[in-house]
Amino acid sequence: MTKKAIVILATGFEEIEAVSVMDILRRAGIEVSIAGLDDIKICGSHGITILADKKLDDLTTIDFDACILPGGMPGAMHLSNSKKVTELIKRMHSKAKLIAAICAAPSVVLAPLGILDNKAATCYPGDQADFNPTTKYKDEAVVADGNVITSQGPATAIEFAFKIVEKLIGKETEKKLRKATLSDR
Repeated sequence: MTKKAIVILATGFEEIEAVSVMDILRRAGIEVSIAGLDDIKICGSHGITILADKKLDDLTTIDFDACILPGGMPGAMHLSNSKKVTELIKRMHSKAKLIAAICAAPSVVLAPLGILDNKAATCYPGDQADFNPTTKYKDEAVVADGNVITSQGPATAIEFAFKIVEKLIGKETEKKLRKATLSDR
């Protein structure tokens, strides 16, 4: 059965973190739905506009295996302020679905919801000050703990994407994809 992932984009998202992840996941055969928080045309933090598949409000299903949250500011803050986004994350987390966040998103979106409580996690260096006391901060490019994957920022986006592929499909697919994209060098 094909795995399904949703990537939620809000105005001010970090483009490298979003596009790298969407590309790697689609190369792995994962069905990726790109959802715009307020519109289908979303402008990133560096002026690049992405056309989403649908507005988040227009999704007819929320039956996803993974939810991916790019960072960037003010994108991560917009995600955090959205009741629809926070309800989706909480619902997916309660079903042990994969929650993946990068850069500012772990500290700005996941930490306030308690998703990182009693877990090891990472984020953009310095943002860990917003983690709850029970979160174990790790200064690593990518940290996976249970159903949660976190990553530090733009330069770690491809490693983040590979970890998502590994968790959703398996190590063998992740290894093949690394080889095909020359990431195994």
